[in-house]
Amino acid sequence: MKVTDHIAQASGTIMSFEVLPPLKGKGIEALYKHLDPLMELSPAYINVTYHRSEHVFKKRTDGSFEKVVIRKRPGTEAICAAIMNRYNVDTVPHLICGGFSLPDTEDALLTLSYLGIDNVLVLRGDAAKNETAFEPEPGGHKYASELLKQVANLNAGVYLEDELQGTNKTDFCIGVAGYPEKHFEAPNMQTDMHYLKKKVDAGADYIVTQMFFDNAKFHAFVKACRDMGITVPIIPGLKPVTSKKQLTMLPQTFYIDLPAELSNEILKCKTDEEVEKVGEQWLLQQSIDLREAGVPVLHYYTLGKPHVVANVVKRF
Repeated sequence: MKVTDHIAQASGTIMSFEVLPPLKGKGIEALYKHLDPLMELSPAYINVTYHRSEHVFKKRTDGSFEKVVIRKRPGTEAICAAIMNRYNVDTVPHLICGGFSLPDTEDALLTLSYLGIDNVLVLRGDAAKNETAFEPEPGGHKYASELLKQVANLNAGVYLEDELQGTNKTDFCIGVAGYPEKHFEAPNMQTDMHYLKKKVDAGADYIVTQMFFDNAKFHAFVKACRDMGITVPIIPGLKPVTSKKQLTMLPQTFYIDLPAELSNEILKCKTDEEVEKVGEQWLLQQSIDLREAGVPVLHYYTLGKPHVVANVVKRF
């Protein structure tokens, strides 16, 4: 079932959660243990992230170096299928530009279609760890808008091989990312909004936002979207603060601000257990405000702390 269908059929705000696939070499049981308490809350769907491959250089016996590609969290398509099979819930795999050629992307989309997966979240993805700026795979996409166009083409039955006849159309619901505090590479908010509108005009069915901790910024973002003619559902992305180190890590990694009221309360805490309680209460108030504002979905980034999110959801 498509994300947009879940929204259309709901009588109020629904919930979704986001999880990481297991690291290579690890089993899937840890993921199930992470999801089990969350599934008791009846989410509409589960997002499964994808992290691009990394390049490492291994020294050969002759002293030269070989470039080796490593995928630390492989098998997103299979993970989505496993979640659907175990919990009878829809999944939304992330689809990224980095590390994929156009044929790789088409094959991944066809695999998802064969598995009965109706949704994809289209993202450019981050730069590789050993690169200062994003570099596309040779023969791959540089921008999320280009990747989105390929998904839309496949939905229209347009494949990379022109000579194919009588092709089947896929039917993916396409999500894209939005940034209430601006994507860090955009020179200003106006330019960032221009590119978001371009993605919606190219066929995006809904927007899910980067995490934020100030609801006023989300509400302003929604208004700006509506003012420029973006009418698709806008889903807020939420995450609890659970440790003191996140005061510096979150702004540095995700280029977001934490409100002074929140950071001041965290600085008073003596332990991360105390921080977790502050973060849980803050997330609860964010969630209540957003639900009262009529958002279609509350999307929680649960990575590492599913119990905090579960505690919040159970309280409202």
